[in-house]
Amino acid sequence: MTDRYNKESGFEMQHHNQPQYWNPQHQNQNQQWSGQKAHQVVKALIAAAVGGSLLVLSGLVLAGTVIALTVATPVLVISSPVLVPALITVFLLVTGFLTTGGFGVAAATVFAWMYRYVSGERPTGADTLDEASHKLGSKARDLKDRG
Repeated sequence: MTDRYNKESGFEMQHHNQPQYWNPQHQNQNQQWSGQKAHQVVKALIAAAVGGSLLVLSGLVLAGTVIALTVATPVLVISSPVLVPALITVFLLVTGFLTTGGFGVAAATVFAWMYRYVSGERPTGADTLDEASHKLGSKARDLKDRG
């Protein structure tokens, strides 16, 4: 039974049945490990509670949806000759307003870009536009010289 020196834990005996010297680093590591383990357990319990609550809530929403459909189906069947054309009209109106708004935003963006370009600022894409203008001009001159 020979002793050996370990830099981390001090002197240790080679046989397992004999006691090792106490090292405070081992105690800190054990406390850290148990603290991490407890933190993981708490996180798992919270996740299980939240998941269970959401599962119960989704079941209640499903039950409410089935009940609402059961109650509303006769009303929808009776009033469908009026509702279908009304829904088509509302859909077309909303689509028209959204399309008009989108075109308006696009036009405002184009006008703002053109203003910056004409006023001497260099907006994004101005170099590409200048290149295309020069290429188009040179092609037009080539066609004019040929013709």
